[in-house]
This record gives sequence, C-alpha cells and structure tokens, in this order.
Amino acid sequence: MASTDISRRRHGAPMADMNVVPLVDVMLVLLVIFIVTAPLLTHAVKLDLPKASSSANITRPAHIEFGIRENGELFWNGVPITLDALPQRFATEAPKQPQPEIHIRADRHVHYEKVAQVMAHAAKAGLVRIGFVSEPAE
Repeated sequence: MASTDISRRRHGAPMADMNVVPLVDVMLVLLVIFIVTAPLLTHAVKLDLPKASSSANITRPAHIEFGIRENGELFWNGVPITLDALPQRFATEAPKQPQPEIHIRADRHVHYEKVAQVMAHAAKAGLVRIGFVSEPAE
C-alpha cells in the first residue's frame, strides 16, 4: 500500500495533505509587524490636566453679579442697567487689576440672544473672566 502512495505522487496525482508553510510565513510577518508597531501605540503626550471637583466655587470679593430676567431686564450687582450703558461700565472694569469676574445669573427662560449680547460687550471691553451661575440639581 505504501508503494502505491509513492507511485501516485511521482505521477502527478493530487495531494491530500495541507501545506502550512504559507500560513506560517504570513503569521510570522504579522508577528513582526505587531512587535514593531506595539511600542509606537503606547507613546502618549503627557499632559498635566486640571483636577475637576463638584464642590461649590468660592469666589473672591472682586466680582460682578450680573442678572438677566426673562423679560430682558439687566441688573449690575442688583441695580437695574440698560444695554446701552453696558460698554461703558465694562470698559471701566476691564483695566482693574486683578480683573473682576463676571457672574451671569440668567433666568431659565431668557433668550440666549440677551446673554450673548452681554458676553459680547464684556469681551469687547477686554474682560475674560466670565462665568455662569446656576442652581444645583436636586
């Protein structure tokens, strides 16, 4: 029986054995690629990120409480003010050192346009410390 297998191979009969050499070649190439690229994937940019906390923000005394009601009324530290007077008021506050923070308290139903106008006037005057005050969720 062994002699018939040898004679079939010599005469070009199809082989039933699986050739694993190409499979091993491909696997070795993939292994080399992964060995080379793995260290490159672990390189990361080191950043010193700020720590976030959910505690209340304790503010310094130099801040401006700015209120906006739903009907568009504006308040500067509780005193009513008009939109036309804002650029002058912001211009007087901008050169102060340290620069005061602006805490915007806007009504929940106020149009964003009013808030954006106030922020635009503050930014044009050079005030960069603008924050929003909100009530915590219950």
